[in-house]
Amino acid sequence: MNIKRIGSVAAIAIAGAVVLSSCAANEDTAGSDTSSSAASSGVDYSKLSGTLTGSGSSAQQTAEATWAAGFQEQASGVTVNYTPDGSGAGRENFMSGAADFAGSDAALKEEELSGEFENCAADAKGIDIPVYISPIAIAYKVDGVSDLTLDAKSIAGIFSGKITKWNDDEIAALNDGVDLPDSNITVVHRSDDSGTTQNFSEYVAANAPDVWTEEPSQTFPFQVGDSAKGTSGVASAMQGASNAITYIDDSGAGDLDKAKLMVGDKATELSAEGAAQVVADSDVASGREENDLAIDIDRKDTADGAWPLVLVSYAIACQEYEDKDKADLVKAYLGYVVSEDAQKAAATEAKSAALSSELSEKAAAAVESIK
Repeated sequence: MNIKRIGSVAAIAIAGAVVLSSCAANEDTAGSDTSSSAASSGVDYSKLSGTLTGSGSSAQQTAEATWAAGFQEQASGVTVNYTPDGSGAGRENFMSGAADFAGSDAALKEEELSGEFENCAADAKGIDIPVYISPIAIAYKVDGVSDLTLDAKSIAGIFSGKITKWNDDEIAALNDGVDLPDSNITVVHRSDDSGTTQNFSEYVAANAPDVWTEEPSQTFPFQVGDSAKGTSGVASAMQGASNAITYIDDSGAGDLDKAKLMVGDKATELSAEGAAQVVADSDVASGREENDLAIDIDRKDTADGAWPLVLVSYAIACQEYEDKDKADLVKAYLGYVVSEDAQKAAATEAKSAALSSELSEKAAAAVESIK
């Protein structure tokens, strides 16, 4: 992770909620050692009590369930509620005071940072703390095809509606020897305000600007295909579709086939390690609060094995809370989330990449600064 700061990053409906209370205290969560995490953080989790409400990223859903269960093995007096409403809704709920923290696959926007944060102390703002790194899969379900390679230009063409057939010459040129069907492509995309869409559109806009002519956005910009809400909604829509393709956080891809991505001149398989490599090669954004760790992802990284179609998902919290007790709970929970144990547990359950040691240290320092 480069530590210099460069250009700034552009960036409660209750459904499928993660609600884990003290009954989770006896659950085993992917072998996480919360005792050592508590000891290393200096927090006596057994003395904590209260309720934390989180809202946001559906990509984080599996990781949040894993973290909440692991945290509550020690903090049995704490209830952690997390609803995967989507990144945009999560940020809105946090700013309005409906959530104590947000999960978001996109950092707070400049206009959001200039607004009010209801649960924060006077003049305090939200800060972005990286907690989850994951590759975005180009997942597909195509008759007779189990090995597919795409590049940024063909992906942009498909999702903008310019490429409509699976045996299009542009796709065929990347897949010599593959029997591509003469079938219409069914595109499935997010219907909600989505950080996954933001990261996907940043990638295609950076690498195929002549095809993807829209600015990166958290809302899908083209009138093409079918739409579904959240990671789970997209996965469900794909299961019922034919000759279909989508972009989806790898944690939700399930048994769908995943395309290889042309990175430089190499057909590269999706991997959490490749996603983590891109984040390590990227910079922290400039123009933000000292403890705000928004990442300016290098979407053109062509290092061997790199997967630049990656999302960094954040926990968004107040730099200073109006309620000291709430601040203590948020600080304890997020301190656990960025710990080595919690990151390893999420990597196992959600197929994410654990934070690097350097980024983990920075994230822990940002959590420690919460008041």
